[in-house]
Amino acid sequence: MAEIVELQRNSANWAKVVDDIVRIEKKIFPKHESLARSFDEELKKKNSGLLYTQLGEDIAGYVMYSWPSSLSACITKLAVKENYRGQGHGEKLLKAAIQKCRTRNVHRISLHVDPTRTAAMQLYKKLGFQMDTLVEGYYSSDRNAYRMYLDFDME
Repeated sequence: MAEIVELQRNSANWAKVVDDIVRIEKKIFPKHESLARSFDEELKKKNSGLLYTQLGEDIAGYVMYSWPSSLSACITKLAVKENYRGQGHGEKLLKAAIQKCRTRNVHRISLHVDPTRTAAMQLYKKLGFQMDTLVEGYYSSDRNAYRMYLDFDME
């Protein structure tokens, strides 16, 4: 049974989980986009979090998020191992991260996505993210990204 777990700085399995996630990161993202080398520093930031899907001993995927201000949050990474794709893990992780960000009363969650990653774009749209703008050269000089956002009604 799949379980979504929040990575805690003081957890006994911290090193193993981070190692597994770094392996996924290296496999999925091009070297210049990978946080593999700076993962530990990213996770030490006070305003950030990481959720991962645990399936037995295996990590199926993860989502990183941060809230740089009291008004906005950002999904910085969402990744699911290839053999676990298409099974709803990405959607569950994203929903859980949105919920975590909501508890901070943010007004907006934003993210960037490669226009060629159609499955990711469909997932973001399904969960209510709107297309904002094309950011040219976001990933590299020849790779752009769409900025997408999800706004919350503030009572």
